[in-house]
Amino acid sequence: MLSPAIQHQEFEPPEELQDTIKCFWYNRRNTGAIQTGFEVLPDGYAEIIFHFGSTCSVFYNGRLQPLPSPFMMGLLDQPVLFYTENRLEIIGIRCFPWAVFELLALPPGKEGARLLEHPVARLQSPLAKQVQAGKIDEALVAVKQYFLDARSRVAANSMLFKAGVAMRKTNGTLSVSQVAAAAHTTVRTLERKFRQSSGYTVKDVSGLMRFEQVRNRLWLYPDTSIAGLAQELDYTDQPHLSREFRRYSGTTPAAFARKARKEQQAYFHNDFFSLAT
Repeated sequence: MLSPAIQHQEFEPPEELQDTIKCFWYNRRNTGAIQTGFEVLPDGYAEIIFHFGSTCSVFYNGRLQPLPSPFMMGLLDQPVLFYTENRLEIIGIRCFPWAVFELLALPPGKEGARLLEHPVARLQSPLAKQVQAGKIDEALVAVKQYFLDARSRVAANSMLFKAGVAMRKTNGTLSVSQVAAAAHTTVRTLERKFRQSSGYTVKDVSGLMRFEQVRNRLWLYPDTSIAGLAQELDYTDQPHLSREFRRYSGTTPAAFARKARKEQQAYFHNDFFSLAT
């Protein structure tokens, strides 16, 4: 169950945005006056983050660095620690990594927390007023409209859309050649377009998708068989799954499951933040 100090909601995007955006979400938490650290684990999405109220900082290069609002959280290959105190509210846009840079007319990159010097930042002031007034629904309407307008100015890349659909339906278990076949293109063309659009390879993103499935399953159902997950998600074997899980999380699947069992699902598994130990 959710802690009383945390509220989290997710909202499906309009049909016109479903090839670009996974969901919109709102999160509110009150951690009290003591600065609290939160761990963000990798997944297969890029996030655009607007935050309000308390400061939000990231631990980087050995020191805490305050983050402006908005910022973009790109694909991660290892956990990142964020810190906040008192009340923090977030409106997030969870995007498919092969679509977000084209949507915002930004060059693709591999930065973790990326500062956004972009017209979307003009939403910060009106959103802050709506959030402060408790008008979260109105704030989300404004965000959705901005991205609908942005999407209307971008021609859909049908090849990347087909590739993304195939990868999502199979939780990242398809080989690159199978993804290329689903997108009706060659491996060479797919890899070139995918890297141009996201900064990452198909294999990179597929690996994160599979890790996300394992992470979510173990958080919700910590007694799940790890060997069974390895077979279901097409890992070579259980040691292969364990190596990949440690690569992205810094811990083993068994240790993560023990943590989930101990926390008794006190924090929502698909929240932007999960409480760090």
